[in-house]
Parts: sequence; C-alpha cells; structure tokens
Amino acid sequence: MKNYWYKILSIVLLLYAILAGFTIQIPDTNIGDTLRNVFFHVGMWFAMLAVMTASFTSSIKFLSSGKMEHDLKANEAVNVGVYFGILGIITGMLWATFTWGEPWANDPHLNGAAVSLLVYFAYLVLRSAVPDDEKRARISAVYNIFAFVILLVFVGVLPRLSVDTLHPGSGDGNPAFGDMDATMRYVFYPALIGWIMLSLWVLNLKVRYKRIENFIEEKELD
Repeated sequence: MKNYWYKILSIVLLLYAILAGFTIQIPDTNIGDTLRNVFFHVGMWFAMLAVMTASFTSSIKFLSSGKMEHDLKANEAVNVGVYFGILGIITGMLWATFTWGEPWANDPHLNGAAVSLLVYFAYLVLRSAVPDDEKRARISAVYNIFAFVILLVFVGVLPRLSVDTLHPGSGDGNPAFGDMDATMRYVFYPALIGWIMLSLWVLNLKVRYKRIENFIEEKELD
C-alpha cells in the first residue's frame, strides 16, 4: 500500500480539481470563466518542472556513478516532461485565444516555453543519433544538465523580469496567483499537487515499462 498512496491521492486531488474547478464561484473578471483554466494550465507546467527536475538529478547521479539505470530514468523523465509541456502550451494557447484574441502572442512567457521545449526535443534527437549506449548516456547527461538550466532561465527567470508581457504575474516579480481569490486557492493548490503526483506516476510507469522492455531484449540476445 505504501507504493500506491500517492497514486490514489493524485486521482482524488485531480477529481476534486476538475469537479470544483468547474463548479465553484470565481471572481467576476474581464476574462470570465476562462479563469478556471488556471487549475489545469499552471498545474501541467508544474508537473513538467517536477519531472524535468527528476531528470536533472538522474543525469547528475549517472555522471557520478555511471549506472545506466539513472540514464534510463533521466530519459524517461524528459519524455514525460515534454508531454506535459506540450499540454501546458496547448491549454495556454486555448486560454490566450479567449483572453488575448490570438493563440500565440510575441510574449516572453510563451517564447520561453517554446524555446525550452525545443531544447528538450533536441535532447531526444541527440539520443537517437548516438548508437553506443554508454557514450549516448554520457553525452545526454551533460546536455540534460545544461537543458535544465536553460529551462529555469527561459521559463522561470527571464519572463519574470520582462515588463513587456501580457502574461499575468510578470514584470512586477510576483507570481501569477499572488492575488488569487481565497476560494480558488482551495482548488488551485490541491490541483498543483495532483498534477505533480500524476506526472511522477506516469514517470514510474514509463521507467518500469522500459526496464521490462530492456529485460526482454537482453533475453532475446542470449
């Protein structure tokens, strides 16, 4: 049961976020009910950051130990992180269409998110281009560390420093949910935790599946 608690909790929290997110009374703002997207859009980005952090630490562990298990975790974490990043961009574009009048504006937040995802797409391409397992793992680990730094800079630092942005929570150095209504906070924070736990659950499944796949391949070669 100890290995299932966070999975059960993620389901409960996300069900709560979905039900409450569409039914609670929200503040009367100029963006209307599209404000409810904050329970999903922001959580997906936090989920991406969580698994990319796991990938970053796994790459460091690989460089210090040389164990291929850490390379496996780093690679699968990037795959999961890219998935949640794409979902974050899609929900952001839908939100932008209703609030800004277009799905993509020349905004530091959006551009930074796109650049960060492209950097990780390059990571996946790099891995597919190197045939030797150990060499691929070493090169990928070094690249992944730099990719994580770029992610933090382009998603977490530069957009917050920009004053020429449409995105909430930028320019003044305050997070977008700093002035959030108290009722919304009761949904927002559980949603964040739920999305993060879901991403870690998916990562766990991906790693276990890859281990089985590698085991079968090794047996076939024997």
